[in-house]
Amino acid sequence: MSVRAPDLTAGTVREEAIQSLERARRRTLELIEPLSEEALNKVHDPLMSPIVWDLGHIANFEELWIVQRAGGREPSREELGSVYDPFTAPRRERGALPYLTSEQCFAYMDAVRERAIDCIQHADVSGGADPLLAGGFVFDLVLRHEQQHTETILQTLQIMTAERYTPPQRIQLSDGGETGSGMVFVAGGPFEMGADAGSFAYDNERPSHMREVASLWIDALPVTNARMCEFIEDGGYERREFWSEEGWGWTQSERISRPLYWERDGDDFYVRSFGEVVPVDPSNPVCHVSWYEADAYARYAGKRLPTEAEWEKAASWDPSSSTKRRYACGDKRPAAEQANVDQLAFGTAPAGACPDGASAYGAQQMIGDVWEWTASGFDAYDGFEAFPYPEYSEPFFGGPFRVLKGGSWATQPEAATCTFRNWDYRERRQIFAGFRCARDAKDGEA
Repeated sequence: MSVRAPDLTAGTVREEAIQSLERARRRTLELIEPLSEEALNKVHDPLMSPIVWDLGHIANFEELWIVQRAGGREPSREELGSVYDPFTAPRRERGALPYLTSEQCFAYMDAVRERAIDCIQHADVSGGADPLLAGGFVFDLVLRHEQQHTETILQTLQIMTAERYTPPQRIQLSDGGETGSGMVFVAGGPFEMGADAGSFAYDNERPSHMREVASLWIDALPVTNARMCEFIEDGGYERREFWSEEGWGWTQSERISRPLYWERDGDDFYVRSFGEVVPVDPSNPVCHVSWYEADAYARYAGKRLPTEAEWEKAASWDPSSSTKRRYACGDKRPAAEQANVDQLAFGTAPAGACPDGASAYGAQQMIGDVWEWTASGFDAYDGFEAFPYPEYSEPFFGGPFRVLKGGSWATQPEAATCTFRNWDYRERRQIFAGFRCARDAKDGEA
């Protein structure tokens, strides 16, 4: 279940785990370094935890899984378990919990990391070891957890208005290419859905299985701000015929008239991004829209949202070799010109900016920029087995959630594989989410 090659020596697995965890920690601390004490400890929005709670949770998760579960050692601060357990400490209550404040939290993070490294150095990661340790699975689990929480922290920083946040941008985005409304054809037939046994994956990505998908057309590019502006100007938010019953009720009760963080001044649209208000760039993928908005726009455009299986086939399947790609562009971690991921650009790239990262079918930017809403609910695959703990996936199966695919600019590459399954409520907009549309292929159409 590890992401590491099976022929690596135990020493190499351990050393790579330590290096990866240290790189992730440097990224986490770099993101929050500019923040004041007030910004770290403040509840910026009821949907989000105080940033310092997220930091303590990152450390507590690391201690739970590497030090306690894998290492068989006692926790350093047993009383913190309930404070940082997301199931006993829901978001709306976290601001009132006795979590560690900044200096205490940083000291706790350092102390846990020191214990975790010692456990890693003595861990049996052989193929015959406990499944939690075999191949370094638990180290990848903890790494992914921290990386996913840095994206959560970025959501909080986007919401934050208490002070201006100046992102430590280290990548300049390339210009866009074709920004039209073209679609690519995905021929019907079976494909391999889900993650194989040779790489790290969460339990809800398994088991890998063959899935039949009918022929379809899917947008070559994600829907842009320009297209969303057209929807707004054509009265899309006021026209009942484009909205599901639940979506229409949501727009009316919440008075929704444009994407989150957008403002309007006459004929012009602006967006608030990390404390700055800037003109909406028409060429960029639309971001911070709910599933309801994505569904309504798709109807307006005479299309629909793709199912999860359709999206995953269009992104990952290579029909010329009948093989599955880990990323849309191939099996290797995408380069900067292939996908806008890894957080370092602090924003979306223009549509068409990454042609070298296209899938085998020609769909671009399926990895990075924005999470893409699908039509599918979050359900278990046949043969699902919870591992290493049921709470990660099982409580959410069959609920009101919709699956999102592909990662965003704020996602680190390890979590932006074609099989990774994100999920959220249909009304959520603080996530870095956009979408692309699909339509059924007519008989004989190709």
